[in-house]
Amino acid sequence: MAFLETVLGRWLMTAGIAMVPVIELRGAIPIGVAAGLAPWEAYLAAVIGNLLPVPLIMLLVRQVFDWLRGGKWWGPKIEKLEARAHLKGKVIKKYRLPGLILLVAIPLPGTGAWTGALAATLLDIRMRDAMPAILAGLLIAGGITLGVTCGAFAMFG
Repeated sequence: MAFLETVLGRWLMTAGIAMVPVIELRGAIPIGVAAGLAPWEAYLAAVIGNLLPVPLIMLLVRQVFDWLRGGKWWGPKIEKLEARAHLKGKVIKKYRLPGLILLVAIPLPGTGAWTGALAATLLDIRMRDAMPAILAGLLIAGGITLGVTCGAFAMFG
C-alpha cells in the first residue's frame, strides 16, 4: 500500500501543504478532505502544519533578509516584500494583536500565518504575544475554509 493512502500519509501530506507559503491552510484543507481525511482531521493537520513554520520565520526572517538584501537580484525583492508587510501591518499597528488575528484569519491570498509572522516580526511584536494571535487567526481561517470546503463537497458530492 502506498504511504499517501494511509491516514498518517494523508495527515503528513495535508500538514506539509499547509507549510507552503501562499497555499497554506487555504489549500491544504480542501486537498486533505479530497484525499479522504475526515474534515476535522484535515482541519487539525492543516492548522498544525501552517503553525509550524511561524517560530522559524519570526526567529530568522531578519537575518535572512539582511543576508539577501546585499544581492542585486534579491535586494529589490526583499525591499518590495518588506514594503508589502509594512502595508499589511497598518491594520496590525492600529489594532495590535486583534489586527494580527484579523490579518491571519482572512483566508485570502496575501494573508495567513506567513504574512502574519513576517508583519509581526517587522513590527517588533514579541513571539510570545504573536503566536497566540496567529493561532487564533489560523483557527478562524481554518473554520471558514472548512465550511466552504464542506459546502462545496456537499454541493458536488
